[in-house]
Amino acid sequence: MQELLNRIAAETGLSPEQARLAVGEILLYIKTEGSDPAIETMIEKTPGANEAILHAGTQGGGEGEGLFGGGGIMALGSKLMGLGLDMGGISSVARELVAYARQHVGSETVDRVMATTPGLAQFG
Repeated sequence: MQELLNRIAAETGLSPEQARLAVGEILLYIKTEGSDPAIETMIEKTPGANEAILHAGTQGGGEGEGLFGGGGIMALGSKLMGLGLDMGGISSVARELVAYARQHVGSETVDRVMATTPGLAQFG
């Protein structure tokens, strides 16, 4: 996972710790909002995913809360912007995370997760 975090940090200007939070927030969103059983497979087989989720979940702003109120993709966007990411940075983090997961889990599983999680199909 450290290689992924370093790539994200280099691309976005985030620190590796902020990159871990961003990855964790995206994975927490997938775990919370997605409905496909492939999600658990992806999280379990992606090195560092569970740790990133746990770390993100301890950073305040409880699940589903965000600048725009409520939950969903807007709350995720709010959390990621709060880390200093703009829309291009959010796209970079998502693309890098998807590529990393595909290396460890395979395209079929990751594609199912991306297609069945609201708002994430554009990053698959």
